[in-house]
Amino acid sequence: MLDSRILITGAQGLVGTSLIQELTRQGYTNLIPLIREQCDLTNYEEVKLFFRNAKPEVVFHTAAAVYGIGGNAKKKGSIFLDNVLLNTHVIEASRLSGARKIVAMGTIAAYPDPTEFPVKENNIWSGPPHQSENSYGHAKRTMLAQLLAYQENYGLDFAYVISTNLFGPNDKFDSKFGHVVPSLVRKFYEAKKSHEQVTIWGDGSAERDFLYSKDMARALILIMNKYTGPINVASGRRASIKEVVDLLANHFEMQDKVVWDATMPNGREFYEIDLTYLKTLGYMPVYSMEKGLLETLDWFTSMYEKNAIRGCSSGKC
Repeated sequence: MLDSRILITGAQGLVGTSLIQELTRQGYTNLIPLIREQCDLTNYEEVKLFFRNAKPEVVFHTAAAVYGIGGNAKKKGSIFLDNVLLNTHVIEASRLSGARKIVAMGTIAAYPDPTEFPVKENNIWSGPPHQSENSYGHAKRTMLAQLLAYQENYGLDFAYVISTNLFGPNDKFDSKFGHVVPSLVRKFYEAKKSHEQVTIWGDGSAERDFLYSKDMARALILIMNKYTGPINVASGRRASIKEVVDLLANHFEMQDKVVWDATMPNGREFYEIDLTYLKTLGYMPVYSMEKGLLETLDWFTSMYEKNAIRGCSSGKC
């Protein structure tokens, strides 16, 4: 198993880089990283050719077009189209190239507003995704529908990882269209350099379950080896946006520079997801929110000074 041909899409991204590091640490020797410069996943012919040459046995599909809370409202068409195209192409190319299993990154955005807690994996079809991120949620649901059909029709084994809010090095640190932690990290860093205030959407009361990318990598490898089907992955801990802002404000010594804009949306309110299946695999996260955030800040600071940070107004950068 350690010499299986393992292909990783999104190999330079948040999850992909941590996954490659963890696979290497655990002794896997035949890794095939796939980055955008090698192959445009929205171009089917390019994807099919790359997979045909790579001949993967296992595929980790971590690539996605991500736009964050601001982009979710303004770029719904692009979000849906880009994600449906790249997901569909990767799954079909995996089948054609003879892969035996695909581990694909889903999202809690695919879940509807819950009627009871904790939210279980089979609740995903019980209603539409939340309106604030419905295009991304529907695109990720479409991927699950394809995986279920391919398992039944072609025998392609799969795991569909319904992930919590991830953060860590190699994220897209876009203060406008990135997810909450990378957006805040960049906002604070640049405001500190320019001696400006930091304006935060909402009132900080919204809560999230944040998981560090290195902890996600460990979970993905367990899932590859031990699980089939949809599975929730989270830290099992909750933190408010205000707690994250306070950690950053203390780190940058900017406690008096934070401005909350309560006229802007908080985003989706917190809900608890069921981790029963994940716990049966023996999984426990290693990193606290604070420890993971400090590592992320160290990485960001180093890379920012080298002008090597991902972050732009397009979800595909």
